[in-house]
Amino acid sequence: MGELSQDQFDQLVNGGCTKCGKTVLEIESYIDRSLVVMAGEPNNEGRWAHDGEKFVDGTFSIYCTYCAAVAFSSDMCPRCNAPSCLHAKVQSQPSRITVPKRCPKCNDLELLAVALVPAKARYGDGMSPKPKQTVDFGDPGYHIVAYACNACDNAIVAERCPLCDAAAPLRPRP
Repeated sequence: MGELSQDQFDQLVNGGCTKCGKTVLEIESYIDRSLVVMAGEPNNEGRWAHDGEKFVDGTFSIYCTYCAAVAFSSDMCPRCNAPSCLHAKVQSQPSRITVPKRCPKCNDLELLAVALVPAKARYGDGMSPKPKQTVDFGDPGYHIVAYACNACDNAIVAERCPLCDAAAPLRPRP
């Protein structure tokens, strides 16, 4: 579990802003996204590959959209819980895994990548959160967790924390 439990998250987002009383909050979270990569470049926009628990687990900021009051903020790595590294090691650094132009085993051009990607979602006034990624493939903060080849089933998975590079073993995710 990240810094917020599901109950703590629910209390924050369902309570609205404690400063101005408005009910629309912006939630920032690192969440799973799958992406088809052809010759080392994105072949599509990708799709979210997370559930509600992983959305809560990756949450690092919640603030009011009206007055900008911060309801929650964490600088802990959202993947392994390493302290004080979100801004210094995660958001400002490129991915530690690079998706190659071809499968290293069979030379196929198409690979499926899974990444942890920062996203924002608005919540409140009857809106269900619809995350929007805030960085693109290849940008700092977009971190590949694994990639695999459909043609030969070859797969490469991060052995250390894919976000901050902390040593394994990683904590279990919900």
